[in-house]
Amino acid sequence: MTTAVLDLTALQQRTVRVLVVGQILGGLGIGATLSIGAVLATAVSGSEAFAGAAATTSTLGAAAAAIPLARLAQRFGRRISLSVGTATAMAGALLTILAAGLMSFPLLLIGFGLLGFGGAVGLQSRFAATDVANADHRGRDLSIVVWSATVGAVVGPNLFGPGEVLAEWLRMPPLTGSFVIAVAAQLAAALVYFFALRPDPYLVSQELPNLSVTEQVDGTVRNRTIVLFAIAVLAISHAVMVSVMSMTPVHLVHHGVSLVEIGLMLSLHIAGMFALSPVFGWLSDRLGRLAVILLGQLLFGLALGVIALGESSETFITVGLIFLGLGWSASTVSASALLSDLLTGAARPKIQGRSDLVMNGAGALGGAAAGPVLALVGYSGLAWAAGVLVVAVTVGVVVSMARRRLRPAEPHTLPL
Repeated sequence: MTTAVLDLTALQQRTVRVLVVGQILGGLGIGATLSIGAVLATAVSGSEAFAGAAATTSTLGAAAAAIPLARLAQRFGRRISLSVGTATAMAGALLTILAAGLMSFPLLLIGFGLLGFGGAVGLQSRFAATDVANADHRGRDLSIVVWSATVGAVVGPNLFGPGEVLAEWLRMPPLTGSFVIAVAAQLAAALVYFFALRPDPYLVSQELPNLSVTEQVDGTVRNRTIVLFAIAVLAISHAVMVSVMSMTPVHLVHHGVSLVEIGLMLSLHIAGMFALSPVFGWLSDRLGRLAVILLGQLLFGLALGVIALGESSETFITVGLIFLGLGWSASTVSASALLSDLLTGAARPKIQGRSDLVMNGAGALGGAAAGPVLALVGYSGLAWAAGVLVVAVTVGVVVSMARRRLRPAEPHTLPL
């Protein structure tokens, strides 16, 4: 029994290490898309009305990938699912470069959509970190994988300068150099997942002795109401973040801010999204999932208030973007851990895939709606509109916590 526990512990440590490397590499593609995608979409389409197309289509791509990748994981394991998703994102980066050369906006949208598969891989990687994790450290292990995206995602927006030098050297279209680097990074990530994620954590989890035959085949879902609540938190938090973040480059360009400065500001935002995720994971293990979700909403509120009141100040916007990232991190890490607490067996990748679909669908809707809202009420109005969603989640968390306190104590309760 001790040997089995030690082997499982070693497998979990190896799994987290492999996922960390894959996330670092994969994050480069995501960072490049976030920073230059809106500008490239405007250049190719010839209209600022399509500036949000990069964030919207890449998020839709991530949503479209969620269920197929979850089914791949359910049938063949995380190794195949993650490597196929990353290879598809690499193809998207190549197609984006081709579209820019041909000045084809429809082809560019397809490229952004395929790049979204990388986002889906990032989301499913955090769940892969929980397949054989100890329940007491599930939030911590999940958050470490989320944190690892910091390196690639923060560096990604700052690849514009070196990327353009590379593009000029290779005689490529303007604004595409970052995507060349993304192609190489995604290829490396796919190889890491395919060759290093052995033994596969999900396949091993299906053979654990504490699962019945029924759970191995169908799985179980504990407390469907809380499952739906966790998915709602993931979706709304993602919509809030994407809607504000995707319109920030457009707003800043109108105020004469350079692309290099925008890249730095988005890097700080992305650092907020990922850098402190281990802290939020540890807090969710110690204080409970709902408490950290509430903290995330408070951080969102602070971010949106700073942005709305300081829309003309680069400093205020930068500070607001950092807190926006922190709010997303706290909410996403704790809600993801809560969802993993409630799922076993084959239900785990199936429900996780559905949650990623809803989450990315909400993000795409937020990104699509952000453009018209920006045109109608401006950047500060967009921030206040996003605040309505934050208030809704906050009320839901407070009600859930109150109801839980009113219920009689039960043994072995989950860390809600």
